[in-house]
Amino acid sequence: QVQVVESGGGLVQSGGSLRLSCVASASGFSLDSFVMGWFRQAPGKEREGVSCISSRGRTTYYADAVKGRFTITRDKAKNMVYLQMKSLTPEAPAIYYCATTNSPTMCPITRDDYNYWGQGTQVTVSS
Repeated sequence: QVQVVESGGGLVQSGGSLRLSCVASASGFSLDSFVMGWFRQAPGKEREGVSCISSRGRTTYYADAVKGRFTITRDKAKNMVYLQMKSLTPEAPAIYYCATTNSPTMCPITRDDYNYWGQGTQVTVSS
């Protein structure tokens, strides 16, 4: 069983920055081959992929909407992944979810590719 816990959400002004953190833990096996991704879901909308980082951290992906403003990094020793968000724009509040799955070489960004999810952390950007 893999547990995923996000933190770092909150209220931030337009143009501001926020860093989300996610820690994954497992009992009895290593997460070395696990990819980690960030998704977000606004009220009434589908959950969409934001970013992912491959198991070794060599491959990253960003959705067009966040490219150039968000940066994903991971600390394999701590099984943590971070999403640094800059130049945030006012939009509907969204819950950001961290997810992980066993994928040694890929960096998928669709919801169905991930097996383990956190409970989410809300991000609200005020104008």
